[in-house]
Amino acid sequence: MIVREGGLMGMRSMLVVMAWMVLTMMCACDGEEPESEDHGKIIFTFFHRVEGEPLQIDTMIYTNAAGNHYLITEVQYFISDVILHQSGGSGFLIDDWTDIYYIDNDIPSTMTWEVFDKIPAGSYDSVSFMFGISQEKNISLMFVNPPERDMFWPDVLGGGYHYMKLNGKWLNDGMSQNRPFEFHLGIGQIYSGDTIDVNDITGFVHNNFRVTLPGSSFQMTTGDTVHVAVSMNIEQWFTGPHTIDLSTFPFNIMQCQECMRVGCENGKKGVFTVLISKSKEQKSKSKTNF
Repeated sequence: MIVREGGLMGMRSMLVVMAWMVLTMMCACDGEEPESEDHGKIIFTFFHRVEGEPLQIDTMIYTNAAGNHYLITEVQYFISDVILHQSGGSGFLIDDWTDIYYIDNDIPSTMTWEVFDKIPAGSYDSVSFMFGISQEKNISLMFVNPPERDMFWPDVLGGGYHYMKLNGKWLNDGMSQNRPFEFHLGIGQIYSGDTIDVNDITGFVHNNFRVTLPGSSFQMTTGDTVHVAVSMNIEQWFTGPHTIDLSTFPFNIMQCQECMRVGCENGKKGVFTVLISKSKEQKSKSKTNF
C-alpha cells in the first residue's frame, strides 16, 4: 500500500489528538484536581485530672479549696470554633467536618478527636477554642441523636444546649450522708424580681467563653501529625479567682446566673492545660499519653 506524505502527517496529527483526548478523559474520570501536599493533620486527645492525677470516677478522695470532700460522677461538655492562631492576627478555623465537638468521660471514643481538616504547613502561635457553643450556633434541636441530644438546655431557660455537665457528690466533716451537686453551665437568665420564676425572665446571658491554651505553639510541616493533649483540671472549677464552697453554693445552678458567672470566671483561669507533640504520618497510629 502506498501512503502519501501528506496522509502520513495527517495520521500522526490524529494520533496526537486521540492521545490528548484519552488523557483528558482520564483526568475527568478522576474528578479531582491534584491537591497541594503542603499540609499536615492534628489530633486532639482529652484528659480529666484532679491535682495532676487522672480522675477517678465515683470515688470520694478529693478535697476542694473550701475544704469540701467530693467525688465526680460525670464530665460532659462541648468545645467549638477551634482556631489555630498565627502571627499577625490570622488563624485557621477547624470546621471542615464539624465545628462543635462533644467530650464525655463515659464514652471513650469522644476522648480523641481526629480532625478532618488538612492543616496548612506553617508556624502557629497558639490554639484556642470556645468553651460551650456560641450564641449564633447554640440552636435547639440541632442534635437529634444521643449523647449530644441529651445535653439540651430547656427552651424556657434560654434553649440550645448545656456547655457542660459536671456532676458529683460532696461531704463535709461531721456529715453522715453525701449530697449531690450539679455544676451545669449554659445560658443564664435575668429575672425581674427577687424570686426565681420563669415567668419573670426578662433576658438571657450567653456564658460561653474562649479558652486560649497556654504554651500551645507548634510548627506544622508537610506530613506532620500534631498531637494536642488537652487536660481539664477539675479542681480548678472550684477555685481561683473564686473559691466555691459547696455547702453554700446551690446544688443546681442552671437558674442562677451569678453562680454560672463565677463558674465561668474560674473556667478561664487554669482549668485547661495542654501538652503538644508531633509525629510523622505513618500507617500505624500513635497514641499520646498525658
